[in-house]
This record gives sequence, structure tokens and C-alpha cells, in this order.
Amino acid sequence: MHRRITVFTFQVLKSPSIIPTRTTQLYSKLNPFARGTNGFALCRLFSFTPVHRRVPDPDDPMNLMKEDGVSVCSQMWIENFREPDRLVSNLISYLRRFELWVLAYQKVYADEIGSYVPRSSITRSALEDLLALRNAVLDNRFKWGARLEFFIKSPKDKTDYEPLSKRKIKAILTTTQPAPFQDKLVQEVLLMILEPIYEARFSQKSFAFRPGRNAHTVLRVIRRNFAGYLWYIKGDLSPILDGLKVGLVISALMRDVRDKKVIDLIKLALVTPVITSPIDGTEKKKKTKRKYQKKKVLAEDEPKPDPYWLETFFGFAPEEAEKLPSWGHCGILSPLLANICLDELDRWMEGKIKDFYRPSKSDVIWNSPEGEAEQGNTSWPEFVPTSGPDKTRKMDYVRYGGHILIGIRGPRADAATLRKQLIEFCDQKYMIKLDNESLPIEHITKGIMFLDHVLCRRVVYPTLRYTATGGKIISEKGVGTLLSVTASLKQCIKQFRKLNFLKGDREPDPQPCFRMFHATQAHTNAQMNKFLSTMVEWYRYADNRKKVVNFCSYIIRGSLAKLYAAKYKLRSRAKVYKIGARNLSRPLKERKGQSPEYQNLLRMGLAESIDGLQYTRMSLIPETDYTPFPSNWRPDHEKALIEYIRLDDPKTLEEQKGCIQEQGLVSPQDYISMLVWNYKRNAIAMDQLSLVKSAGLLSSSNRENDDPKNKEQEESEERLHASQM
Repeated sequence: MHRRITVFTFQVLKSPSIIPTRTTQLYSKLNPFARGTNGFALCRLFSFTPVHRRVPDPDDPMNLMKEDGVSVCSQMWIENFREPDRLVSNLISYLRRFELWVLAYQKVYADEIGSYVPRSSITRSALEDLLALRNAVLDNRFKWGARLEFFIKSPKDKTDYEPLSKRKIKAILTTTQPAPFQDKLVQEVLLMILEPIYEARFSQKSFAFRPGRNAHTVLRVIRRNFAGYLWYIKGDLSPILDGLKVGLVISALMRDVRDKKVIDLIKLALVTPVITSPIDGTEKKKKTKRKYQKKKVLAEDEPKPDPYWLETFFGFAPEEAEKLPSWGHCGILSPLLANICLDELDRWMEGKIKDFYRPSKSDVIWNSPEGEAEQGNTSWPEFVPTSGPDKTRKMDYVRYGGHILIGIRGPRADAATLRKQLIEFCDQKYMIKLDNESLPIEHITKGIMFLDHVLCRRVVYPTLRYTATGGKIISEKGVGTLLSVTASLKQCIKQFRKLNFLKGDREPDPQPCFRMFHATQAHTNAQMNKFLSTMVEWYRYADNRKKVVNFCSYIIRGSLAKLYAAKYKLRSRAKVYKIGARNLSRPLKERKGQSPEYQNLLRMGLAESIDGLQYTRMSLIPETDYTPFPSNWRPDHEKALIEYIRLDDPKTLEEQKGCIQEQGLVSPQDYISMLVWNYKRNAIAMDQLSLVKSAGLLSSSNRENDDPKNKEQEESEERLHASQM
């Protein structure tokens, strides 16, 4: 047999024509028996084995990622803002999108580890585990709060749960544990799906737990819209943030979403109990001797803790921003669910605002039937004339988390009636009992505290000049009010005392910041400069910005001076200021000789690298930001979405074309098409002229006058000149 193959191969090499070949061009190029073909081609031909292409696996994680997760999210935002009132019933299609799960993995991974992981760097095993989690959610096999069985584990969780002892397993099952990594992934995916739906529907009166809105937005809205209001109702609905009945949350959720899979998943997260460690107050902690604590070394995958200046600034959070809702196993979904439930209150208040509005023709500012168009002195929008029996009755409302603020321009009886209706509404909708003490009615002259800022009124007597009939200019003394938004110095002292920066009420005395005792002078000054910069930004819209920031700078500077006096044994703040200057920018040294830190700085040439404290003088503090705030303000991302939807609408293009035609203008596209049409027409005319010339039918005297090229060129130039005019 082998001899026959050898003889056959020899004959083929000697005369390849014994093998019948096809006459097609493609086969002639690929024919190994053609002349000039070596023996390696024949060996490849006889040793060829057919390759069966592998059918792509539909469950392969790499094959499921056909689009970027960010583009999928963008499409969801565009669809919901294009049709904000539609009833959403099919969300399982987005729940199947593996791109959203990968994007959620990237976000949760960054929160866990502290560094961002690109999609190309995610391991194959992590993608397979992520796919298993997605399939478990779709097949109703996922359980919230699992302690031992996981579809996917945290990258920093190296625990092997199989060989654990019963004691350790019992401790895991009965004590408080952080939320599992897979729970955070499911929460993130649900948030990416639900947030675009409800952000397109939420009221413009709510500002907490929403992208693009913060406490500064509330203060600017109050400064613009609450001028002229006499009575204020400040309500604390924070018990709602502690939790509502599951039926109330699900009914509020189903007003706009009717997808059974998503609703059941959220309901299960609310119903599943959260295991916490039992608190036993009978046992007293034994006093242990304080031991020397070694410097903690972070692991490779452990995120860095917040710096000291950031922890200090978080301690200044106002009362309205302290509480963050946490419902069951919902995690980051809890703030969104709280806003969904409280959106009914926002809509109810918007209806009350429309019903309460009663315009008056004698009013200077609010005299239109709709109440939207405002008149008066546009260069001084905060100025509002005092109210009276013939003035306009108006009301406004804002909500920040679980705290509300209602401003009323009218008699106190109207405010009392509204408070009674609000108590009944909260009792029916949220089943919480409110009373008059939880919803106090206060006059503007007493000062209204909201977000650690005091709203008060300043009465002004400007000279009003206007032109009467006959062209006579009349000057009259008017009376009006200005709404003043000032930072509460009392609250600032309270927060500093809570952070152990000072003691005393009447004469605050700074205390040394021993937390930074072992840090260098350069590092300590840099930390406090960052803290002061954030405080300057926090009080950006306060009328007394310079005063309150100057007080903060005094407390921080005095605290550091006492710290350096204890550290370098200088006994008093006066000696610290004498050596380190007013802003503590000069390197400090001990009473006996120079400190090692100073010697090291001199040796490295960094003696002048210590940054001094900022804002040590009031002239260095920036002024209050009085930038006008538009009435129809929206965040930047909502503006971009609305503009994109408007430009994508075919009606917008038709309107623009109609406007251009009405004004007699020519669009660039029409101009180009006109030039192309003229060029083609001139080319046809030239061809016809050449045929006439070749036939000898045109005399030399008529060639110049009847040249179509010259006529067409003149006509096109006249048409172009007319379009430009």
C-alpha cells in the first residue's frame, strides 16, 4: 500500500497533468499541481484534514458583549426622556443585557478595591461567574443576603467557606456582615435600569439623592423664588427615610413600572430580613490599658481610607443631609425608592401651589394669570414689595430628602389650613402621625433655619422712579424686602465642638488637633488647606461668606498653633506665630536646637516648600456668589438630553427649513445642490455647443453672443447674488 502511494506521488511530480484540473480562474490559482508547484503543496494537500468551524456559544460571556454598557445606559435615558409619561412594562430585556452587568461589575469593583478595572482586564472566570449571577436572577434562583453560597465573590474575599468549622459558620450566620458583593451588583443593575425611568418623571421641587442636584441648588432656588414670603412651614418627614410598609413602596413603584420580574426582585429585597448582631447592654466593657499602635499597612487590594480633611468636612453635614435611607437589602436603591414614595407629596404640593395662586393687578411682580412670567425690576430680582390685603397670594415649596420647606405669601390662616391638609395627606399616604410641633409655622422675622443657613428679611426703602402720563417723571419712596441667606455661625460652632476643635460657647477656645500630631508640618498644613477650601465652597452662596470663613480659619489656625506648641515644646501660640509667621508657613524648631524635620528639609532643599494656611485675612476670602439663577433651571445632563431629543425630532428640521424659507435664506445644503445643478447644466450646454461647432452650424459672429456658457454663468452669478442678499 505504501509502495503504491509512493509510485503515485512520483508520477504526479513527473507529470501533473494526470490529475484533472478545473478550468475556473479561482481553481487555477489554488491548484497545487500547476507548473512551478513544489512538493510541499502536495504534502499539504494529502495531509489536509477538514476543519469544522465552532458554532459560537450563546452563553459565552465574550460573545454576549455586543455593545458598550455606557451606550446602552445612554439609550435608556434618551428613550425615557423622549416619552416620560409612558407606562413601562418590559424591563426584562434590559435585565438580560450582559453589558449592564459588566458595567455594574466595574463600578462595584472600583468601590471595593479603590481602582477602576477596564473591561478588557476582567478575567474569564469573573465573567463566567457574572453570567451565572445574571442567569440566577432571571431564573428566580438568586437570594438576597446570602452568607455562604455565592454566585460571584468579591475580588478581595479569599475565604474558603468549605473547610470552615461550625463555630465560624454560626458566627457568619448570626452576626452583622457587610453586604455581599453579588447583592451590590444586582442593586447597581436595578439602579441603572430604574433611575432613567423616574428621573424623567420626578418633580422639579425635589433635590436630594438625585444626579446634578445638591444642597447648593436648594439654596439658590430659595434665594430666587422665596423672596417676599412671610410665613414658612418647615417639616421633618425623616421617619419616612427609616422605612415604610412594603405594600406602600410597591404600590408607589407600580405607578410607572409594571414589570413583574423587577417588582418581585425589589419586593424580595424589602421582605428578606437583615441579620444583625444582638445588642446586649448589660455587659460592661473592661478598661484596657492603651497600647502602642503600629502604623497600619494597607494590603494591595485594600482601598485607602478617607483623608483627615475629608472626614472633618463630612462632620459638617447639616441635619437635613445626615440621614441616608437604607431599606432591607436594597442598598443604593433605597434613596431612589424614597424619592419614588415622596414624589406623591411633591405632586400634591404642586397642585396646591396652583390652587393657592391668586394674582393681583396692583402687584408689581406677580400679576400674570399663570404665575410663571414675572415682572418688575429685573436687575434686582430679590426685591419684593411688602404684602397686604390687595397683594398677590403665592406659595412655593422645596424638598431635600425628608425635610420640606414651604413659603407662603398671605395671611397666617392660609398657612394653618395648609398644615392641616398636609397632616391628613401624610396620615393617609404614608401612615405617619404628624402634629403641629413637627410642622411649625414661623414668621420670616424670626429667621428660618434650613441646611445650616438662616433665611431672614431685610426691609429696604428704595426710591422708585417711573414715568407718569404726560411724560412726567415721578419719584416716590417705596418699601420692600430682600431675602437674606446667611450661614449660621451658631451651627458652625456646634459642628466644631462636635469634632473637638474648640470648647466653650460665648468665647470659643480652639483645641489642639492631636490627630495630626505625628504628621509633618507640611502635611498638616496641606490637609487643613484642603479643609478650608471645601468650607469656602460650602458657604459659597451665603451673604456672610467672608465672616464665617474667617471664623473657620481662626479656629483651624489656633488649633494648629496649639498642636505645634505641644509638638515642638514652644509653650504658647504666640511663640508659634513668632517663629512660623501668621500663616504657619515657616519651618518650626524646638526651644533647644532645631528639630530633625527642619534639618531634613534644609538638607533636601525643601525648607520653603511648606504651604501656609489660606484665608488668614478677610481680604483673601472670595466674595459671595450672586450669579442669577434661571427660573427653568435644569442640570446639565438633562439639558443635553432634551436638546438631543429636540434635534433628533423630524419636526424640528421641518421647522428650521420653514423658518429659513420665510426669511429668504438658503441653507448650506441647498447652496451646494444649486452649485452642482449649475455645473451639470453648464456641462450639458458645453457638450451641445461642441456638437454644433463640429457640425459647422454656428457662425463666427454669433459664437460669442450665443455662447451658452457665458449666459449660464451670468444667470448662476445673479442667482447666487440674490440668495446672498
